[in-house]
Amino acid sequence: MDRRQFIASGSAAALALAAEPVLAKGKALGGDARLASTLDAVFHDGISHSPEYATSLGLDKGKLAPLRAQLSPATAAERQSDLARNQKWARALAAINPATLTATGKRNRALAQYMLEQRSLAARDFGLDSVQRPYRLFQQGGAYFETPDFLNATHTISTAADAEAYLSRLSAFARVLDEDTAEQKAQSARGFTAPGWSIDLTLGQMTKLRAPAAADSSMVHSLASRAKAKGVAGDWAARAAKIVESAVYPALDRQMALMTKLRGETVAGDGAWRLPRGAEIYAAALKQATTTDMTPEQVHQAGLDQVADISAQLDAILKAAGLTQGSVGERLTALNKQSDQLYANDDAGRKELIDSLNAGVAAMWGRLPKAFGNVPRQPLEIRRVPVDIQDGASNGYYNRASLDGSRPAIYWINLKDVGDWPKYSLPALTFHEGTPGHHLQGSYAQLAGDLPMLLRNNFISSYGEGWALYAEQLADELGAYQGIERAGYLQSFLFRASRLVIDTGIHHKRWSREQATDYMVATTGFARPRCQREVERYCTQIGQACSYKIGHMAWVKNRQKAQAALGDKFSLPWFHEVLKEGVMPLSMLEARIDERIRERMAAG
Repeated sequence: MDRRQFIASGSAAALALAAEPVLAKGKALGGDARLASTLDAVFHDGISHSPEYATSLGLDKGKLAPLRAQLSPATAAERQSDLARNQKWARALAAINPATLTATGKRNRALAQYMLEQRSLAARDFGLDSVQRPYRLFQQGGAYFETPDFLNATHTISTAADAEAYLSRLSAFARVLDEDTAEQKAQSARGFTAPGWSIDLTLGQMTKLRAPAAADSSMVHSLASRAKAKGVAGDWAARAAKIVESAVYPALDRQMALMTKLRGETVAGDGAWRLPRGAEIYAAALKQATTTDMTPEQVHQAGLDQVADISAQLDAILKAAGLTQGSVGERLTALNKQSDQLYANDDAGRKELIDSLNAGVAAMWGRLPKAFGNVPRQPLEIRRVPVDIQDGASNGYYNRASLDGSRPAIYWINLKDVGDWPKYSLPALTFHEGTPGHHLQGSYAQLAGDLPMLLRNNFISSYGEGWALYAEQLADELGAYQGIERAGYLQSFLFRASRLVIDTGIHHKRWSREQATDYMVATTGFARPRCQREVERYCTQIGQACSYKIGHMAWVKNRQKAQAALGDKFSLPWFHEVLKEGVMPLSMLEARIDERIRERMAAG
């Protein structure tokens, strides 16, 4: 979760103050009731201090309506305020005696304590926003990258009030840009500046955002076109253009001037080792991303072992398809270029590609009852990554739906070059980002009526990304891949296994970006531009890439253990019901699976 979703908004302090009596009143309640009131207070405090988070959940209504016109501050002072609030809530949870709690209460308390510790770690120990994202401005981070996309994809426009709130946020965007600039300058003085190539990409994207005349800006067009579609009368385009021209563009110019200066000053290298206390930061990031105590060497070796095993499986599939010459990576590269695997690299080809993804999602809904009970059917849209940010954006990612149903979940795919997406590789991506991957897992958690709101909307990468990779495997078990598409699914696994090698290679073994890209191309057979974008992400978002395969291995291990212990009492719908208990670290997941096995065996 981005830092901006849990930092303060001073004018929303009323709700934070309102949460305090809930906590005080809770002292007179029983253990579980007191815990529930405390967790609700933590959740509401977080919402009140993050306008973006409130909007993403569709909760910026009623008493929280003022949040809809705001953006979170991006200052060092707010980071410290956020830390103080998290530590306050950690003390409140520590004061609840676990002996007064039911088993469910104990789990929820432990999970909330874990969440608060992770939110506190970077600011407390390193003076950073995040140990996994140590740079304020880089090719995938900063208000310049996040806010236009947020305004377009998350801030809905249905009424004049929505449009006015958009204009207020557009004005606030200029302020946040300047706050980012000031914080990056301060962090650079401490030695935290992104690598030179990252600054080049960042400046390239800023230039694209800045290039159009204000009236032609995507930020202006987003408001004007959506207001027109909803019949919301007003001179929205002219008013938005004035803000962009007089406030946003000048703030962006100041930020670009700083980044141009920093380009000539940033130190060489690509990994965390180039940072002050880099080894400590990487150790903390790796632990946070994987929720394990695995060392970089252990993760690296696990990746090498997985690459060898998956490559052997792919070798057999490719030979059966008549691809016999060269390494597995070379044969996958050849498969990528076959004409029958390529969409046209134009608007018609992009539409055909997205249509095929939607068809895959629709077909999967019919298969899910074989493995899941009471399947939630929240809407899911598939969209192209906005052109303004596609150069630095990930290849695919997922945004959850709002709680009130006003905005669907969105699965984004980067279509800068359609050649990055041969047809055989796409089903696995859809099952990862959509169903039964992120969309299904998030829907179960978000709609779990017995789960506190704080825990319904939590995300831990090793759990969530591990599940999404497991979902690709489950899709295979459900018969969702046709022919050579199974090679795409195993290539996806190979891709995630190679990440273990590459991430530790970059940050622990001091590999260069070029060396890491060469390894990914040779190992996975993905197109070089796609591989380079991935490697660039790992360089600047450290450790996170390791969460996928480590998490997948944990899901598979837990399922195998449950099947071995329960025999005929095991079923996939029963096993997958654990999704309703919310996201948790891998150690807690394993403990919970063990408990559920004992409960099922005892039931007779």
